[in-house]
Amino acid sequence: MSFVELIKNRKAKVTIIGMGYVGLPHAVEIAKVGFSVSGIDVQKKRVNSLNKGVSYIKDVKSGELKKVIKNKKFKAYNTYKSLKKADIVIICVPTPLDDYRIPNLSYIKFSVKEIKKYLHKEQLIILESTTYPGTTEEVILPMLKETGLEVGKDFYLSFAPERIDPGNNMAFSDITKVVGGITKKCTNLTELFYSQFIKNVHPVSSSKIAEMTKLLENIYRLINISAINELALLCGKMQIDIWEVIDAAKTKPYGFQAFYPSSKVGGHCIPLDPFYLSWKAKEYNFWTRFIELAGEINEQMPHYTVTTVNYALNQQGKSIRNSKILIWGVAYKKDIGDSRESASFEIIPDLLKKGAIIDYFDPYIPKISIQKKSASIKNSTERTLELKSIDFSLRSLKKYDCVLILTDHSKFDYEEIAKNARLVIDTKNAIKSRKHKNVFRIGG
Repeated sequence: MSFVELIKNRKAKVTIIGMGYVGLPHAVEIAKVGFSVSGIDVQKKRVNSLNKGVSYIKDVKSGELKKVIKNKKFKAYNTYKSLKKADIVIICVPTPLDDYRIPNLSYIKFSVKEIKKYLHKEQLIILESTTYPGTTEEVILPMLKETGLEVGKDFYLSFAPERIDPGNNMAFSDITKVVGGITKKCTNLTELFYSQFIKNVHPVSSSKIAEMTKLLENIYRLINISAINELALLCGKMQIDIWEVIDAAKTKPYGFQAFYPSSKVGGHCIPLDPFYLSWKAKEYNFWTRFIELAGEINEQMPHYTVTTVNYALNQQGKSIRNSKILIWGVAYKKDIGDSRESASFEIIPDLLKKGAIIDYFDPYIPKISIQKKSASIKNSTERTLELKSIDFSLRSLKKYDCVLILTDHSKFDYEEIAKNARLVIDTKNAIKSRKHKNVFRIGG
């Protein structure tokens, strides 16, 4: 059976490296349409959970996972041996930035090193991890070519950026997939594979185009959100309600898309991905000033939020020191259990450093680890604090001097929260009414 027939008949064996927020949803969706899928993850705890049919990701239901396991279409492994029999390999590993905003490709390189051991003819390798333009061609391809196999003839290599939006109820199959291969045949095979479980696949002329596409999507969002954040700072000084301004502007049926202020753009994509391009651009003696400026504004927002807390408490004759503050939500956006790059990890340590007494409530995140630095320059040690989400009740709000809403999780009556709290700092405009004198909000 030819490689094309293997894909069309869904007989190709698929191995996915990385069982996180991207890899696991892909594994289940691919298995659901009949492919045999192996999931690889370095964390044994994850592997054990998956093989028991227990999902640790909200967007993947345990029932769906158990069904593909029962049908013998999915199994998780803690080793890379399944690569040996794999026809298609998808890389879904993290691509973090270091403290100097330099891309860390160590996870990708390690994965490719393992793939290289088992690389064989008629095998398709797909990178989904977000990265800078050129990674597929300049980093992965040279490593695989060391085997002596020829790309586009013996094996196939493509980039297909992940577009998963945690908490979004859109069906996986409805999210258009962009694919770009090293050769035309690489692109065609990748398009054929994704079309087995995704309705619309959009092929582009190269892996670099596909890599740049994902960055453009997130650069667009970072720049626009940062622009709104800057206007929110100005509107706060001018005593103009930015939220009402946005509601009015979005009545225009063309030429405007609404973005909203925040205490910081969070998540693993928007605050990080644009800086892959910023770093790469320097190779061409080019400085991406819009990206850098947007990043600067984004980094200011946690400090501005703490300043707002300080101002609001002072208005009530209190200081941050010894004030009891409830952080409402530590997830980076509503209705998900993901706290990566959340503003809370900058705001909470700052409040603690200023002497506040902190609790937090988040129904999706039962505990967090906070890196707390000493306020003393002489004793500038850093220690880790483990905090647990409190049991929430409206009555419990009375014991706090301030409630700081960082995440507007659904299914809560924010009007009641405003009525029962002494003071609320609302960074999400969760409280729609403007009648509450005890509510302060960013940009309004």
